Amino acid sequence: MPLLRTNTADKFIVDRRKTHRNSDVSRAVKHTRDRLSQRSGSPAFDRELLKLHARAIVTGASAIPLLVLVIAAAGLLGGMGGTILSWALVTVTCYTGIALFARSIDKADTARIELAATKRNFLILHSLSGLCWAYLASLGCGECQVEQFPVIKAVVLLLAMAATAIIASSLRGALVATFAAPVIVYGVVGARYWMPVEATMIGLLAISLPFFAYVAGHLNRSALMLLSFRREKDGLIAELETAKSMSDEARRRAEEANLAKSRFLASMSHELRTPLNAILGFSEVMSNEVLGQIQNTTYKEYARDIHDSGRHLLDLINEILDLSRIEAGRYQLNEEPVSLLDVVEECCHLMELRARNKDLRIVQQFEASLPRLFADERAIRQIALNLISNAVKFTPAGGEIVVKVGWTAGGGQYVSVADDGPGIPPDEIPVVLSAFGQGSIAIKSAEQGTGLGLPIVQGLLAMHGGEFQLNSKLREGTEAIAIFPRGRVMEDMPALPTLPLRAVASGGRRR
Repeated sequence: MPLLRTNTADKFIVDRRKTHRNSDVSRAVKHTRDRLSQRSGSPAFDRELLKLHARAIVTGASAIPLLVLVIAAAGLLGGMGGTILSWALVTVTCYTGIALFARSIDKADTARIELAATKRNFLILHSLSGLCWAYLASLGCGECQVEQFPVIKAVVLLLAMAATAIIASSLRGALVATFAAPVIVYGVVGARYWMPVEATMIGLLAISLPFFAYVAGHLNRSALMLLSFRREKDGLIAELETAKSMSDEARRRAEEANLAKSRFLASMSHELRTPLNAILGFSEVMSNEVLGQIQNTTYKEYARDIHDSGRHLLDLINEILDLSRIEAGRYQLNEEPVSLLDVVEECCHLMELRARNKDLRIVQQFEASLPRLFADERAIRQIALNLISNAVKFTPAGGEIVVKVGWTAGGGQYVSVADDGPGIPPDEIPVVLSAFGQGSIAIKSAEQGTGLGLPIVQGLLAMHGGEFQLNSKLREGTEAIAIFPRGRVMEDMPALPTLPLRAVASGGRRR
């Protein structure tokens, strides 16, 4: 039999086609995005950039002093004497002062940094270091007799410029404040000789300064983007922590509510069943006139109504308890080999009287033989009874109910119950599959019900690893299909060979 497509629905009625957004969360996200959209010029970002600048100087504090020492050692070897040593001492002192000031800013609280004063002090310190490089650019080397000494100075300035562009990129203007004076001094000194080499180096330095300033600007924008990402990460982490705390609180309350519900059901199960049993027993005795005739027929009808209402209430309590145990995962399956054909056939016989009273006909279409299922017989009986009972409730007088049992296309087994009742509108199928849910047509035309039959069927099938399908067309009928997976089907074992009596006896003597 070809299986129809599943119409699944959540236990809780949720229209997933519509987006539901929490207004508080939306406002928080918008506020965070507005805050993160800030760019350079806002005090918060400028302070962060100053912190980045200070951290970069502290991290690379030994780079330029090391270059200065290498230049001083080369100058001593070249015969420049105390001049180069004096320059090296002053330059290292300037960079030491920058590193100490940067360390103090790096350790300070970001919110307490004086923005204008800190930026001004950094630029002053960088300008002082620039004067040291300008002094180097003005030096000559008559004693060392090196013809390419201007080229060497230009290369040293380029190296120092490149290192400063990388280290001081977080502070705008730091590169120009440091190397504007050295480039000008180098140009003035070289213009006195105006040799081709000096002219080339002057042009190279003049081009290199704006180029490295452009590179430093790109690095500055990268640092700004890094700060934006970091702030966004911090904001998202804060929102996640808030959502987690709210989720934990909601989960704690849900657990408390679930525990209270379990305690309530356990208590009310006993408290309600005890008086209900008395009501059912006494009302049955009265309606059957066991202790004597009731002269007033109205009282007799009342006793019968009391018995029917009590029976309905007891069924409702039992179904609520079954559904709560299934949802809580406390429903214990007593699995054993079960014949699906026998159980469904027995359920059809049990419902035969109710169907006959409504002038309904139950048609059984079973496979000739089916292997057993490894399942809970009580659960299978409850599934079949719920499906057939629903069909009896919703089928009008003179209708027909078709009950099928057979193989699925995947090698499993199924139970199908189809009726020619009013059917269910497509938009009401999720309602019907939810707890206590009933369709509008069923409410008007069917008998009184609890609305828990199909959710219990879904839960019991899920515990067996099965699937439930509900297919319906308005005014044409409904088909409910309970599918058990292939893994539940037990294979028939081959029969043991029977030995002749003489062989068995001889085998016994050999022992």
